[in-house]
Amino acid sequence: MSAQQPPKLAGIEPTSPLPQHTAPPAAAAPHRQPAPTPRPPAVDDPALARPVEQLAAVQDRLAGWISDLTTLHDLTERLVRTDTLESAVHEALRAGASLVGARRGLIALEPGDGLGPDTTVGLGLGVADLGHIETLPRDSASHARLLDGLPEAGAGDGGDGAGGLREITHPHIARDEDLDPRHREVAARLGYAASHAVPLTARSTGRLGAAVWLYDEPARPTERQRHLLGLYVRHAAEHIARQVDLTRARSAVDTVREGLLPARLPRVPGVRLAVRHRTGPRGGGDWYDALPLPEGALGLSVGGVTGSGPDAVAAMGRLRASMRAYAVMEGEDPVAVLSDLELLLRLTEPARSATALFGYAERTPPARGGPRAGTRVVLAGAGHCPPLIVGPERTEVVETALSAPLGMLACWEAPSVEVDLAPGETLLLYSDGLLHRTGEPLDRAFARLRAAAVAAAAAVRTDPDALLDHLLRTVLPGGRDGAGGGAGDGGGYGDCEDAEDVVLLAARF
Repeated sequence: MSAQQPPKLAGIEPTSPLPQHTAPPAAAAPHRQPAPTPRPPAVDDPALARPVEQLAAVQDRLAGWISDLTTLHDLTERLVRTDTLESAVHEALRAGASLVGARRGLIALEPGDGLGPDTTVGLGLGVADLGHIETLPRDSASHARLLDGLPEAGAGDGGDGAGGLREITHPHIARDEDLDPRHREVAARLGYAASHAVPLTARSTGRLGAAVWLYDEPARPTERQRHLLGLYVRHAAEHIARQVDLTRARSAVDTVREGLLPARLPRVPGVRLAVRHRTGPRGGGDWYDALPLPEGALGLSVGGVTGSGPDAVAAMGRLRASMRAYAVMEGEDPVAVLSDLELLLRLTEPARSATALFGYAERTPPARGGPRAGTRVVLAGAGHCPPLIVGPERTEVVETALSAPLGMLACWEAPSVEVDLAPGETLLLYSDGLLHRTGEPLDRAFARLRAAAVAAAAAVRTDPDALLDHLLRTVLPGGRDGAGGGAGDGGGYGDCEDAEDVVLLAARF
């Protein structure tokens, strides 16, 4: 029998023959039945029930650990984002309350080294509520006992908590006969029925304070809650300790700065003076001064050195003291004062520059200049913003001659300018930080300042303090005014990391 010929496909002759079958396809391999699927073990089998239950318990425990770690991670992330002592304490209180299931609480800071700050911060408690808690006998108040140290755990104490923390728990204050009656009275008045307190201890400072959380109903934290709280409090205490150190450092710099600036403005016949000074978070080197000079004259100056921090503050103090000396010797010539300051800065601070504005004000006789005569002011500036004249009838810019900052001049070429102020007019000097804090270009920020001065009411124009407060409220974004600030007031405007110092000095003649 001849071999089978391969078929032709589209007129193409195949080059290789089809394979020959030596056996029918059905006989190529015997048919095999699929292997049976093993049956799952019966859960009700006594030999297997216990391992299954153990596996489920391990899975539940792992799920609980993952949930706890996630919770701690989220809370610590929120904590480390706080950048002030106040915000750190508030966040620690809020997180601790969520961990133990409480709604209110307080943290009493009382560092063991005695350097402060000593303060009490409440969560869901007003100032009056904290005042009531402070009236508790010290040997009964939980936070006070922790601050004083616990010699032994009492009947209502939690003993050594998770991680070795000494805790104090009062699960039912109204029925706790061991408590001072005043303690039960205050708890009933404020509406809390139980409390849980832990100490705050850091490696760097030792005892830092104590935290107490208050329950609206009788309760006590579970072992798991105490464990999580112990882990969180350790981290929170270290973060709060760092903020305490930063607060102390800033306070020290502020104290030195305020010591280098006038403690109070002088009293000069015929002149009303007012100042607002707001320091940035890094501590800048801006200064202001009002110096009585011979023959009833008055020297006014505003300036600032480059940089921030303690070294800038120290340079500011040296520069301001030198300017006072030069003003006494040759204050009638402001250009000479700034020229001497320029030479001093170039010799003693070669890597630093500064801006300055100095004015020499003296009363003029009525015969000089006609009815508008009253005060003659000679001004000279070095890289500083021009002052403003604000009066009942005008608001004008004093166009001082353009000049580079001190320390950047090849020679002094900018002359002084002379202006006459009528009775009732105010000369306003300010630092460039006021313009920078607006967040706008300098020309627009200056236009905003001038518009704010123009919009001031007549009663505001006659009061230098009211005028400065009005300008701060109007010019700075967010309405962050300087009401209540006085000479050397370092409060306010510390919410921007790059915020500069703000100085406003007003003299109404």
